[in-house]
Amino acid sequence: MKKIFTVIALLVALIGTSFSSSAQFRYGPMVGVDITTLKFKQNLVTIDQSVGYNAGVQCELMFPGIGLGLNFGLQYQQRGAIMHLGQKEIWASQGLGNERSYLHYAAIPFNLRFKWTRMNGLEEFIAPYAFGGPVFGFLLAHNKVPALKYTGAEVGLQCGIGFELYKKWQVEGSYMWGMSRACQTKLLDDLTAANRGWSVRVAYLF
Repeated sequence: MKKIFTVIALLVALIGTSFSSSAQFRYGPMVGVDITTLKFKQNLVTIDQSVGYNAGVQCELMFPGIGLGLNFGLQYQQRGAIMHLGQKEIWASQGLGNERSYLHYAAIPFNLRFKWTRMNGLEEFIAPYAFGGPVFGFLLAHNKVPALKYTGAEVGLQCGIGFELYKKWQVEGSYMWGMSRACQTKLLDDLTAANRGWSVRVAYLF
């Protein structure tokens, strides 16, 4: 956790420096849809993807003239997966079958962003961009799956592409790899899982 807070502090310092350099700061609401799963270290049972959603505030800080900047914000995300626990006797004997795990997170992304802003005026109507960086997730709540115990925080990496319309609307898609465990089984202590998933989001920046 100390490393996480160190990274956050460094990024906050960078943001403060950017403001003093007349960088352009914008923010606005964001909503989206997620297709998520839990990736276990061992393939003991079948895991199906599930559909979730996210919403929050998206912020953008762009350095003038070079197309580089930062993308950060605060999001609520519903993640999880459908686990066929009944395929193994160790869980079937407890009456478990196909269990849907709901994980509710407060997520804080910090991404580097490159936006194509020199396209002979075309950027006034549409401007593509690419981004990537860490995502810090803090577990707010979860449903009860007796076979699992959960971790209170996680770190992931995401990357994605998108486009900006009329310098207001942003539409983007991304993929997130969980780099730390989100949960683990109670009876098999070495069986841990991390979050993974695709996201599609729409934001309106002021």
